[in-house]
Amino acid sequence: MIEIEDVSVRFGGVHALSDVGLAVAEGQTCGVIGPNGAGKTTLFDVVTGLRRPSSGTVRLDGEDVTSAGAVRRARMGLRRTFQRPQVFGRLTVLENVLAAVEWRGGGGGLAADLVGWRGRRRLERERRERAMAVLDRCGIGALAGAYAADLPIGRRRMVELARAVADEPRVLLLDEPTSGLDAEQAALFAAVVAGLDATVLLVEHDVGFVMGACERVVVLDLGKVIADGPPDAVREDPAVRAAYLG
Repeated sequence: MIEIEDVSVRFGGVHALSDVGLAVAEGQTCGVIGPNGAGKTTLFDVVTGLRRPSSGTVRLDGEDVTSAGAVRRARMGLRRTFQRPQVFGRLTVLENVLAAVEWRGGGGGLAADLVGWRGRRRLERERRERAMAVLDRCGIGALAGAYAADLPIGRRRMVELARAVADEPRVLLLDEPTSGLDAEQAALFAAVVAGLDATVLLVEHDVGFVMGACERVVVLDLGKVIADGPPDAVREDPAVRAAYLG
């Protein structure tokens, strides 16, 4: 579902990524770990279309999207969360999630609003019911009417997750998903992700979370892949211990 071939990203004389190759199969949950400055977020930016690589190829579901923008990739079913939760602060929690499904349209536009078209009302009701179900699954249904800007970081992170999964993504990228979450919230986050029918690529500093949530782990160090395999094998890899785990 995700194919990254010989991808390099250079910032002047700094090589953030150097000939990185990575393929994630459909339905697989893959974790990416590594020390600060290893290139993890840069890798995410390349996959999601926020940054074009200096060289190399990116494919989604077999299609070359190296030159495609973030919107094109999102319409192919790719969703992402960020290190610092990106929510619409002036919208309510429910409205944040509704924003993720409104892009599909189908409501008849302004004319339907003016005449009160029955199909539009039914569609809005169905979308709200769907959004509320996602909020309940993420443990924040009771906060549906709260403004996102007023929530603590852990709750905002769950809002961001709910928004990302509301439209049933095919590919989901999670950047530091447990940052700001307590143990109970982290467990709920992991359960929501595990219940998705999606390919998941996540970056996380909590090695224990990665080892428990992922069937495969990739380790980056100084912009290069130094290990790739099952969690237990990666944990015991001498190069990984030297570079990251200690």
